[in-house]
Amino acid sequence: MSNLELEPQETRCGADGGDVAGVELIVPRDVPLGGPRAMPVRRTLPSKERSLIGAWCFLDHYGPDDVSRTGGMRVPPHPHTGLQTVSWLFTGEIEHRDSAGHHALVRPGELNLMTAGRGINHSEYSTPRTTILHGAQLWTALPDASRHTGPGFDRYVPEPVALIDGAGETAGEARVFLGSLLGTSSPVQTYSPLLGAELTLRPRSAVVLELDPAFEHGVLVDSGGATLEGTEVPRNLLAYLSPGRPALPLVNDHDEPLRVLLLGGQPFDEEITMWWNFVGRDHDEIVAYRAAWQREIGAEEADGTGEHGTDDDVRFGAVVELTRGEGALPAPALPHVRLRPRGGSRERNHG
Repeated sequence: MSNLELEPQETRCGADGGDVAGVELIVPRDVPLGGPRAMPVRRTLPSKERSLIGAWCFLDHYGPDDVSRTGGMRVPPHPHTGLQTVSWLFTGEIEHRDSAGHHALVRPGELNLMTAGRGINHSEYSTPRTTILHGAQLWTALPDASRHTGPGFDRYVPEPVALIDGAGETAGEARVFLGSLLGTSSPVQTYSPLLGAELTLRPRSAVVLELDPAFEHGVLVDSGGATLEGTEVPRNLLAYLSPGRPALPLVNDHDEPLRVLLLGGQPFDEEITMWWNFVGRDHDEIVAYRAAWQREIGAEEADGTGEHGTDDDVRFGAVVELTRGEGALPAPALPHVRLRPRGGSRERNHG
């Protein structure tokens, strides 16, 4: 999924500090996906409270969305660098195509992970048979040693589903799509230690999940309401948990099932700059990525840099669209100030 904001804010991302004893709640902000009448999404990462959880640097949560009213997801070809995108659906279906030649249908309970690496171009559209669209789109930042890797794509169906025990009986299920939890591991490659899982708990149930104490974690409540360490977390909010926890008490005090996304990872110790759909390390890299994209889609005039590439200077490539006629998305204008990188251990130590 693209960040379709017409005036994207500079995001200076890093592993912010946190209190081991507390649970930090992050309230989402509403963002229209493509315009005022487009499908709305709820964005909790990045936020003013926190920019990363491990390497997780972007989280859009959407739906249940009636596509007959909003038109669903319509994201024309657009670029990415320096990240992996994670698509996870609860309801509906999305068609993915990219410039590395991958074509996939994203369905509920199936991980679709795209590695941008040095650069990729892709599109995403909800399919005509989709009536209700509901899911999450996430990005993870690639560490410096891996961010120039070639583009790729992985699909994985978490099987078997892990059972969650509580008070001597089965209290719920876990679909572990990245990393390891409850004795279940995903085979999908990540470039830093990560965890991603969908958890469902029965009404009026409580469990204790063993965690990697080296990880920081985020819990996004999709349906129902959760209680974490005595803190109530309403639907659509993201709860942040700092490193140092060997276990997490998770309680569903409600008469309806609870569904959450559990995210985790070791604190990301590198400074990065994230702007629009690019993750880089400094202002000059972002300017170069934007110039390359504008050049490849034939929008050099909108770039304003005066730079011209050769036929061999192709970073993103083209998406072959068999059923859609929309052109590629041009990049927004850059801000009038230099983008500044931020993050890593320096930010955690000094705030």
